[in-house]
Amino acid sequence: MELLRNKVIAEGIVLPGNVLKVDSFLNHQMDPVLMQEIGREFRTRFAEAGVTRVLTIESSGIAPGIMTALEIGVPLIFARKQKSLTLTEDIFVETAYSYTKQQSNDITVSKKFIHPGDRVLVIDDFLANGEAAFALARIVQQAGAEVAGIGIVIEKSFQPGAKLLTDEGYRLESLVRIAGLEGGQVQFVD
Repeated sequence: MELLRNKVIAEGIVLPGNVLKVDSFLNHQMDPVLMQEIGREFRTRFAEAGVTRVLTIESSGIAPGIMTALEIGVPLIFARKQKSLTLTEDIFVETAYSYTKQQSNDITVSKKFIHPGDRVLVIDDFLANGEAAFALARIVQQAGAEVAGIGIVIEKSFQPGAKLLTDEGYRLESLVRIAGLEGGQVQFVD
């Protein structure tokens, strides 16, 4: 996706520890035109998947998730990381480790939003080790639903997440794939 690749080149900042900071357009301040194009691209890539719901994790996955759900014409569900007074029972719970935040979070989704027979498209902003995507996929499976695919905005191909997910048989579509961040420069997978 050329528009996204150009944004990464122009505005992405490489930090120590193989972290790519993209908070100017993806996960703090958001570029709505880019988000709309991301939604359209995921709609195109998963057009034949029979998606009935989109599932993401708060908060960075919400923007690409909502635009994808809008383009497909299905509801968006986001897994919560924070405990909520209104979400305490009849929930699916999984643990996901955040590479960027270096901490584990219990993520929750109400059981009333995912049902057996649903075909759920998992959307997330980044893929490094695959922890968030696997946790969301386990929630889908707990519900008796099916993972229709996993859509990632930016994949760090030099980390094991993509291989682990595809080895498990998940269909993975990443809009931008990064080969490395050596020397403070972003190298893309061709």
